[in-house]
Amino acid sequence: MKIFIDTANINDIKSAFELGIIEGVTTNPTIISKEGKKFEDAIKEIAEIVGEDTYIFGEVVSLDAENMIKEAYEIKKLHKNMIIKIPMCKEGIKAVSKLSKDGVKTCVTLCFSAAQAILAANAGATYVAPFLGRVDDIGGNGIHLIQEIMEIFEMQGMDTQIVAASTRHPLHVIELAKAGAHVATVPYKTIMQMFEHPLTTNGLAQFMKDWEKVPKA
Repeated sequence: MKIFIDTANINDIKSAFELGIIEGVTTNPTIISKEGKKFEDAIKEIAEIVGEDTYIFGEVVSLDAENMIKEAYEIKKLHKNMIIKIPMCKEGIKAVSKLSKDGVKTCVTLCFSAAQAILAANAGATYVAPFLGRVDDIGGNGIHLIQEIMEIFEMQGMDTQIVAASTRHPLHVIELAKAGAHVATVPYKTIMQMFEHPLTTNGLAQFMKDWEKVPKA
């Protein structure tokens, strides 16, 4: 399972990419707004950090298919591996259908049901992004949703990949890997939490303490 970082914060992206484990960066209008930069400037800054082989996701903000498509082509110019995020709605699916036929890679976002995921896949979306954390927030089971979509895609031989979004903690990431999700897009804080375990911390401290006892000459 690939790990993408879900942020537009330049410092967090730099720190995460130094680890050598991140293969993509996902953004949305909310994430971009937090950085106080123009969308184009934010994407260009991200591209300078991650290089041309990394995936960057940028989202359209129009609500009709015609303008979504126009936006998609403008966003696509910003980076070699730009993935166009398009919201799950009738106009969005119409746009994805047209863009996929033209070879533009897309991600249908704001997916909250298997039925929506089926529509995205049939429209030719490269990725679909179910929001498991938000499903959990309203009393649903986000991991079950991912499992259900994976089962359908495998049974039907669908090529669309799952980018599991709205991950909230390391347990989500573990469960996503077990469910077979292709990608987990994860906040910087959660990536850092994945490193932590008290036995690791205590074990390292003990190793360093014992190393001091080893003769050095």
